[in-house]
Amino acid sequence: MATDATPKFQKPDLLPVAQIPDFHPEIAVSPSHDGLHFWRFMIAGSIAGSVEHMAMFPVDTIKTRMQALGSCPIKSVGLRQALGSILKTEGPAGLYRGIGAMGLGAGPSHAVYFSVYEFCKEEFSGGNPNNSAAHASAGVVATVASDAVLTPMDMVKQRLQLSRSPYKGVFDCVKRVVREEGFGAFYASYRTTVLMNAPFTAVHFATYEAAKSGLTEISPESASDERWVVHATAGAAAGAAAAAVTTPFDVVKTQLQCQGVCGCDRFISGSIRDVFQTIVKKDGYRGLMRGWMPRMLFHAPAAAICWSTYMKLENPSSKNSTVVANDNTGR
Repeated sequence: MATDATPKFQKPDLLPVAQIPDFHPEIAVSPSHDGLHFWRFMIAGSIAGSVEHMAMFPVDTIKTRMQALGSCPIKSVGLRQALGSILKTEGPAGLYRGIGAMGLGAGPSHAVYFSVYEFCKEEFSGGNPNNSAAHASAGVVATVASDAVLTPMDMVKQRLQLSRSPYKGVFDCVKRVVREEGFGAFYASYRTTVLMNAPFTAVHFATYEAAKSGLTEISPESASDERWVVHATAGAAAGAAAAAVTTPFDVVKTQLQCQGVCGCDRFISGSIRDVFQTIVKKDGYRGLMRGWMPRMLFHAPAAAICWSTYMKLENPSSKNSTVVANDNTGR
């Protein structure tokens, strides 16, 4: 640029405005999440959540049978006995009864979870990517929104999983529940689900971060690229720990969702306290831990699958990602 202007061009109203060299305002600020990035979160989350739940569905069926056995006809009490009973009376197909309902609910609910989490994280963080309070708050909002989408289909799924279920399929169950019990029956366990997911999320996050930190300390070379095996291992530990801690709430949820079916107790008030007291009265405090083993066996590999799948899909070329990659729900 010329800097030796002649005096006739040195009038005050014609003086050039000084600019910072190499300043490009058009690229100085760019949003961290454009529309395409936002949709990628939804798609990746939906695929990851669906893969997680569908792969582990047989274990979830065993868990449901064990948690409802206090009222339903099935007599087995252990993991091996429950599996043997299902295979003997219904065959392998019995382990997958209700998977259609999960297929209809898992994709949309996980898409909602990941997209709401990313949106809220941006809104709450105030530009600080390390704002832990913002991340926690975003996780709570995402969980509440995701549960609102998944709870109706989760109820249908569990009723279909029961031994001698009276429903022919997903749509028959939906139609009969609406006609016989009303729309509110689909959300009978919603409060319990939200209360369960609060401690589940807290334990999951704490365990995941601690496990990932420990793994990277043991193998420092993995810290630079955060290999999928680190996410999978840490996710498995987090899923197992969170599942064990929140099993009592899951037992209550199953009782509320299956009430009145296959001889399961019906709860007039729908109060969480009433369900707790009924379980303890009938089966003692050990009744609150029914199904803890298949629940852990479900959530450990499910969380590993979800973390590793989501990380790979969300950012396949990046060596570091700060996105929460698990639905963090204790279903």
